Amino acid sequence: MFRGAFSIWGRDLLVLRRSILSELISVIAYPLTLYLAFGFGLKGYITDVNGVPYPLFIAPGLISMTAVNAAFDESSWSMWFHRKVQRTIEEYRVTPVTVYDIVIGKIFSGFSQGAIKGSVVFLVIMLLTPFRIDYSHLPAYLLCITISSMTFSCLGTICGTVIDKPENIGRVQSVVIVPLIFMAGIFFPLSSYPASILPIIKLLPTTAVFEGARYALLSGVVPPQYLINLVLSASLSFVIAVYTFNRKMAE
Repeated sequence: MFRGAFSIWGRDLLVLRRSILSELISVIAYPLTLYLAFGFGLKGYITDVNGVPYPLFIAPGLISMTAVNAAFDESSWSMWFHRKVQRTIEEYRVTPVTVYDIVIGKIFSGFSQGAIKGSVVFLVIMLLTPFRIDYSHLPAYLLCITISSMTFSCLGTICGTVIDKPENIGRVQSVVIVPLIFMAGIFFPLSSYPASILPIIKLLPTTAVFEGARYALLSGVVPPQYLINLVLSASLSFVIAVYTFNRKMAE
């Protein structure tokens, strides 16, 4: 069971291994720059948020952002490239590999790359800054990031399946993914929002990702409302990814 999915996943990781150094350098630069610019640049103006030192407040969100962005990027671009350029998807279809194998393989690939790149950013921030955590909180945090990366990997798979022009993937990231990430309170507390729109913001899956991850890393517990949001988002996005890919292959 899922032998085809693991084969696809293994192939994508072999491709990653060929360019792992350049990939890690590029992925580290952005969140580390944000951490240094905001965490240290603003700490003289923002000493703490809800009793948490500001650099510690933003660090979990930046690590989580790296993981979910990497999951989305890998799934979307990999699916598009293998579908439109290399035609690898067509080759998969003439083998005993099922639609579920292809989608799950791509989801595993996105999740794995998100986990690797998020872990590297975590280690770099730990080495270069005073950021420290209670390691007993890691299981709850990893649970949150695992589910979140699966969701973004599914969303990336959907984009890579339905989008034919590569520039449109970048537009989706700029117009949809990035605003949702920054609206979710990476750099500021959700209490900054007006009370009238705060309930809507709390329902966003990205809010569950970043607020849930922050609570998990700082307290060792994922709030139930965020955990439910994460599970529902992952389940729904998986169903949509399979349905979308199946319909695309039937055209």
